[in-house]
Amino acid sequence: MTAPLLEAEGLGKTFAAPRRGWFRAASGGVRAVDGVSFAIGRGETLAVVGESGCGKSTLGRLLLRLIEPSEGRVAFEGVDMASLSGAALRRIRRKAQMVFQDPYGSLSPRRTVAEIIAEPLEVFGLARTAKARRDKVAEILSQVGLSPALMDRHPRQFSGGQRQRIGIARAISVDPSFIVADEPVSALDVSVQAQIINLLQDLQERKRFSYLFIAHDLAVVRHIADRVMVMYLGRVVEIGPKRRIFTAPQHPYTQALLSAVPEPDPDAVSRRILLAGDVPSPTRIPGGCSFHTRCPLAQDVCRRERPPLRDVADAQQAACHFAGPNPIRSTEPAA
Repeated sequence: MTAPLLEAEGLGKTFAAPRRGWFRAASGGVRAVDGVSFAIGRGETLAVVGESGCGKSTLGRLLLRLIEPSEGRVAFEGVDMASLSGAALRRIRRKAQMVFQDPYGSLSPRRTVAEIIAEPLEVFGLARTAKARRDKVAEILSQVGLSPALMDRHPRQFSGGQRQRIGIARAISVDPSFIVADEPVSALDVSVQAQIINLLQDLQERKRFSYLFIAHDLAVVRHIADRVMVMYLGRVVEIGPKRRIFTAPQHPYTQALLSAVPEPDPDAVSRRILLAGDVPSPTRIPGGCSFHTRCPLAQDVCRRERPPLRDVADAQQAACHFAGPNPIRSTEPAA
């Protein structure tokens, strides 16, 4: 097997808790990412899904070292990113880029499209003259389906879908090998979403990018992902090949998410799994299995013991006491 492009091991991030009142701070902190481990291969798309606030975006920023982890490590091409600084870190940053969720807030309104896309070229010394930068900007705009004749316009003169194409153009301008796409279509009209997804896939086929694709729309994930990782309250609860996750989900939370996906066949009969209660506060994550307060299968062992992420099928892992071919057998009453 070839070495993975990126590996995360025991990655965690705790933010300081917000203050209560004028003087007293809340105890503990916000546990945004909790012991996350996985790897991404070259040319692979790993989709990360889960409810809002589960830590998806924080995870993406940790991988790029836009924020520092509280614990754990990230290795890019076998090199621990925490050990890098200066020129060595800059070389990694060129190879790892990000497409942001908001195409309206992620582009400077004061700069033209040419200036936005040319900035990373200039920072990394990839086009040393103004003419070389404009020629490269024209080439990149063509790759993302925009006319080079528009390069001297400002972002406000473009639609949301066009702005996201500009954001993608900025990310690919330095020929990266890894891109974090943080819900890149969630702010766009449905009619435009498919165009952007197809663009991302076409670029991947041509340039062999690896994607960490953050999303909450499982229909989009089903279209673009190779593997799927499901997060709940900062923890990975299931990870595996897309086919296995969609046809044989093992974790009750994954099953509930998939049951909420609309069925395109009007004659099909599907059973929606309704979860009790609300998502607990990340400042007070339940002990044991963090999902036990909403899980229809929960028993006493779920409250006592945190289930490890373990193999439940070929290349599929789940963090559930009752998942897989050898689940825990218990006669305890359901919670």
